[in-house]
Amino acid sequence: MVYDANVLYPSTVRDLLIRIAQAGLVRARWTDRILDEVFDNLRANRPDLDAGRLGRTRELMVRAVRDCLVTGYEPWIEGLELPDPDDRHVLAAAIRARAQVIVTNDLGDFPVDVLARWDIEPKSADQFVLGQVEEAPKVVYGCVQRIADSWTSPPGTVNDVLVRLEHQGLPQVVAALRGS
Repeated sequence: MVYDANVLYPSTVRDLLIRIAQAGLVRARWTDRILDEVFDNLRANRPDLDAGRLGRTRELMVRAVRDCLVTGYEPWIEGLELPDPDDRHVLAAAIRARAQVIVTNDLGDFPVDVLARWDIEPKSADQFVLGQVEEAPKVVYGCVQRIADSWTSPPGTVNDVLVRLEHQGLPQVVAALRGS
């Protein structure tokens, strides 16, 4: 699967998506261009964030998920049509990576009929992670627990992580995890 920039932007969602990949549930992929979009938007929207820490976060993301960077997708871009031409690089990366899913919260920018030509399905982050909860609830809950354990200033609890995930657009996931 290819993660779009908008699902990697919110910090806790990004952390969960990466941990799900680290747990071996999925093979997460993205490109340097997708990361450029994430971190350019973070710098623009959050000037209070330290540029050095943002750079370190980017490096850690790439190191955290084995073989996550898709390359060689650029020749595909020009021949693709999407409602937003600026999203063609995401579809091109998915085609190149032979991904079955693009995880994006901009579902309207990735029409099902267009992606179906490539045997790719668009899913929101909430839909995608909910599927992982349904397949491996203990593994996903463990990922949430590890996020809570990583929060030291201030310390976090599983409930704190769930509240943040709900606020960042994963209400179905939170409901499913609270029901487990």
